[in-house]
Amino acid sequence: MSSKVVDFSRFSSIRIGPVVEVALIEDDAVPLGRTIVGSANNVLVAPNPPPLMMLSKQYDFIKIQDNQLIIGAATPGGRVVSFCKKNNIAHFEYFSKLPGTIGGMLKMNAGLKEFEIFNYLIAIRTAKGWIPKEEIEYGYRTTSIHDVVFEAAFELHEGFSSERLEMFAQMRSNQPNDPSAGSCFKNPPGDYAGRLIEAVGLKGLRRGAMAFSEVHANFLVNYGGGSYEDAMSLIDEAQKKIQESFGISLQCEVVILRDTIVTK
Repeated sequence: MSSKVVDFSRFSSIRIGPVVEVALIEDDAVPLGRTIVGSANNVLVAPNPPPLMMLSKQYDFIKIQDNQLIIGAATPGGRVVSFCKKNNIAHFEYFSKLPGTIGGMLKMNAGLKEFEIFNYLIAIRTAKGWIPKEEIEYGYRTTSIHDVVFEAAFELHEGFSSERLEMFAQMRSNQPNDPSAGSCFKNPPGDYAGRLIEAVGLKGLRRGAMAFSEVHANFLVNYGGGSYEDAMSLIDEAQKKIQESFGISLQCEVVILRDTIVTK
């Protein structure tokens, strides 16, 4: 089994985490007893994480086959946008504002407002073979996908839109540039996590080098050298205060990898 040493304080988008050996998935052989981690754009890795694995570069590809767009699960969203622009393919412009790789985006049904990765999905391939979208449960930032995804097939439509590309760029112009794991919490039905964090007075609250951003309260940002403990302290405080003030149980959108438990 191949592996690589990953320093999550440099590799993860929030710039927090230990140096650990991560197993590489090659030729569809998935190691047992390990948790999949992609490009670490929406994860918070604890000092003692569970055993981890990631897809090798073998799964970083894009091709057109049988009038479908086939994308490897290790392919970055930005590369998909470039391919679609070059080949005049529609409906993937919003990937330009979604960090991460296709596997992670599928796992959480990533998207921007009504634009979600499942909209034009046909099927995914796991160790169990090809699974059609109709057999997968999915909703707002959640799916029933538990197995490692190797690749996915999408509908192929002509018409790349530069106008949509610009529209998506504007939709996320209010997000901080500091290191973060993206949206910290899922928006509860009929409300916004950022509004709730601000309403309980936590916008801008800082613990060590970690803070709820002054730019957008639902972004937990790292101003440099932030710790897992300070990040978790802020997450716990926000959940507690919002539960007490509004009776709303905020669910984490960031995936927390700690000990042998993966929480969301």
